[in-house]
Amino acid sequence: MTWTAIIVLLVIGLLLITLEIVVLPGAIAGIAGSICVAVAVWQSYAVYGTVAGNIVLAMSVVVCIFLLVFFMRSKTWRFFGLKTEIDSKVNTVDKDILPIGAKGKTISRLAPTGKAVINGQMVEVHTINEFVNENEEIEIVKIEGYKITVRKL
Repeated sequence: MTWTAIIVLLVIGLLLITLEIVVLPGAIAGIAGSICVAVAVWQSYAVYGTVAGNIVLAMSVVVCIFLLVFFMRSKTWRFFGLKTEIDSKVNTVDKDILPIGAKGKTISRLAPTGKAVINGQMVEVHTINEFVNENEEIEIVKIEGYKITVRKL
């Protein structure tokens, strides 16, 4: 096998390994790349001797590490990342508008979680160990963070 064939196998193998790690899911490209690099290293040992084989092996490892570091640090990943931020919250509870003891009406069945309208605000509410049907009167029992606990009246 000539040096040209060994270099072509190394380049193809290293590109396939890099594509496997950076872009392509699965394992087919990584396996094919590993086989190409292994054949190139094996042929360099078999045809050109131990010194040439060691040089090809060391260079393939160095180039593979360099390619991985280059692709991980490059700005390529900016195209794949999300740039939007989600700043909404579920049930931002204002304790002045929804105080404990406020009364409301269920919109959906609470089993044990559902929707209700309390003081003109539609909120997600939870019950304690009970199911409440639609259009039932409820009362706020407890507010913990964003969790509103109610009971049936």
